[in-house]
Amino acid sequence: MSRTTDTAPAPAPAPAPAPANLVGSAVPRREDPRLLTGRGRFVDDIQLPRMLHAQFVRASVASGRLTSLDLSAVREVPGVVAAFTADDLDLRVITAGLHRPPEEYVPTGMPVLARDRVRFVGEPIAIVIAEDPYAAEDGIEAAKAVYDVLPPVLNEDAALAPGAPLVHEEAPGNTLLDVSLFATEGIDRILADAPCTVRVESRTGRQNALPLETRGALAQWDAREEQLVVHTCTQIPHQVRTVMADCMGLDERAVRVVVPDMGGGFGIKCVVGREEIAVGAAALRLGRPVKWIEDRKDALTASFLAREQHYSLRAAFDADGHILALDGDVVCDMGAYSCYPFTVGIEPLMASSEMPGVYRVPAYRVRGRAITTNKAPTAPYRGVSRPQYVMAVERIFERAARELGLDPVEIRRRNVITEFPYTGVNNITYDPGSYLESLDLCEKSLRDEGWYARQAEAAEQGRHLGIGYSCFSERTGYGTAAFAQRKMKVVPGFDLAEVRMDTTGALTVTTGTISHGQSHETTMAQIAADELGLELHKVKLHQGDTERIAYGWGTFASRSIAIGGSAVRRAAGKLGERLRALTAGLLNVPYEDTVLDRGRVRLRDDPERGLTHVELAEVAYLRADLLPAGTEPGLTATASFDTLSDGTFSNATHGVVVELHEGTGQVEILRYICVEDCGVAINPTVVEGQCRGGIAQGIAGALYEQITYDAQGDPECTGFMEYRTPTAAEIPDITIHHLETPSLITETGAKGAGEGGTIGAPAAVLNAVNDALRPTGVELENTPIRPEQIQLALEQTAHEHKESAPA
Repeated sequence: MSRTTDTAPAPAPAPAPAPANLVGSAVPRREDPRLLTGRGRFVDDIQLPRMLHAQFVRASVASGRLTSLDLSAVREVPGVVAAFTADDLDLRVITAGLHRPPEEYVPTGMPVLARDRVRFVGEPIAIVIAEDPYAAEDGIEAAKAVYDVLPPVLNEDAALAPGAPLVHEEAPGNTLLDVSLFATEGIDRILADAPCTVRVESRTGRQNALPLETRGALAQWDAREEQLVVHTCTQIPHQVRTVMADCMGLDERAVRVVVPDMGGGFGIKCVVGREEIAVGAAALRLGRPVKWIEDRKDALTASFLAREQHYSLRAAFDADGHILALDGDVVCDMGAYSCYPFTVGIEPLMASSEMPGVYRVPAYRVRGRAITTNKAPTAPYRGVSRPQYVMAVERIFERAARELGLDPVEIRRRNVITEFPYTGVNNITYDPGSYLESLDLCEKSLRDEGWYARQAEAAEQGRHLGIGYSCFSERTGYGTAAFAQRKMKVVPGFDLAEVRMDTTGALTVTTGTISHGQSHETTMAQIAADELGLELHKVKLHQGDTERIAYGWGTFASRSIAIGGSAVRRAAGKLGERLRALTAGLLNVPYEDTVLDRGRVRLRDDPERGLTHVELAEVAYLRADLLPAGTEPGLTATASFDTLSDGTFSNATHGVVVELHEGTGQVEILRYICVEDCGVAINPTVVEGQCRGGIAQGIAGALYEQITYDAQGDPECTGFMEYRTPTAAEIPDITIHHLETPSLITETGAKGAGEGGTIGAPAAVLNAVNDALRPTGVELENTPIRPEQIQLALEQTAHEHKESAPA
């Protein structure tokens, strides 16, 4: 993370002329000058007088009873100021809930500091506070913990085995969620009688989201405001405030959460972490600022993880390749605890409700389970089950194409939704999209570039090239209605926005969403400026501060532009109405005769007559004596937005060309094409950045990243030597084609674009690898794909060819 300096900021360049319509224009990102010149301000950049530093004593066993915890030596370490256990801080437990019966859902509380029982290596059991970070590290090494070690449960088979040790005594069978949301009548008969049935068993590895900035928090007590002020890198500042106040027994107004610049989140920061609560409690107790910055080892081993899932799918097709039924069993390994506010239901409920995706599936049955194991807990990670179920479903279509002798693109073409709105067997209504168009354009692009011909040439040379596709939708703009269907006790959905014009005609926009790299300072300003007829440089965005907006749900599930941007447009629209009404009153003309136009309100039929925003603001604030009768002073407006429908659906098709290298088994991606449709792209450059970043993370999951554990439950990936991640050398150039089907639900016509890249990449890469492996007869269904698997298949094929060659 860059460090702030004491030098004066460079003068801002003169603003470039604004395009006629800011929405839809690739205007430069307003954040870039600050962030690229080292003037960003991240949590670790904040320095306060008398600030202390915290680190956590963490459990060294995966499962056990904590029989004693001696911190006396810790307190003797030079520089250590204090050390607290769960008994010392006496904080309430973090509990996330669902309104479901006990046979479906078992709530489990997550203590801020473990007291009697530890459930994964890295679980915090004490917090050490010192004068500097090094003394804090020395302090945690002096802690003495004694455990009654219990057998750990480390995978699905062990968790579900009869008589398995229980991670939570209240959760029989180590199952925290077990739901069957859909079961079409007669599906067994359809599966039995179908001309073609195929099965897929697909597993995905456990991953870390790897934000550039690890988690961190800095808390201090503000005696004047009687408020605990917490700077933290979270995607959900209001929820952190709610939980922190509850855990400490404070009024919610006594906690203020502020998010400075944030170096990535990707979902693992959209849940409430126990460490930030402990830091707040320590600062409150000591009366001094306390800072905690997570190191990369803790981030890899003790932070929220993601992705470890198992899909057992069976599907029926008719002789022409039309899908008749889809039957699924989904098991998600959620680790030791439920995350707040989403619970362990976040992954299996997402997969169960949305698995049919872009396809017309007439019959559907699914069981979704969340199991608990002695590993770090799971949080949402970019895509949230969709990369996994899309991969499994796309493998179903690939396998059916082979069984029926159909082209893999053609079988998709025969099954994608083409008429909208479409209500699926999963009771979700899909708004208009370009499912078939994106598929056709992606295939055409690869054919026009000659990749099919190159594949044939490579085969003649004994090289292994493969072409793979994935076709999918991304549900975005989840509102209250959509989240309520999950029966969450805490129901996200709406968002608020406020716009305020000052006496200079400049506009301040405040939202309940929070950027962690999505360019909100640019895109939200584009929306507001367009609505009010302002130049872009006249708009400033405030976000990530619980004191500035009453409540906000933050940024996740590609909701910021769809929900937050819609609220901004509504608020700006209300302010525009106030400006027009004020103009009409001052000029004594009908309201209908006024129009907003480039920093002023003019008459529709007399462009020379009107008042500038500055002139209107002067009256609204400084010359209230001139206000028309019944007009309130000031120029502010607030608005909310919520989607009461099923949300809005972005869609895309990804096409990938890979080559498998004999001798190493390495997968080289030669070509990557993404055809995406996120409705109206507020800023195409930002959309492309989201696509490319998401695709990189999807490739990482397909080929490289996996968190593993040894037989005792010790994490084996404690650094980047063990946890393989792709670099710029492994990520190919990516071509992005934009289609535009405006949303009929959002205020701007925009759909979300944050997760699509990650959703489509694993399936496309896996399908391309299997296409290249076709001559070997080997099919892979799991990710990450290991070079040794590929090398073994290629060696076996080479050996068979050698044996069968004439002497």
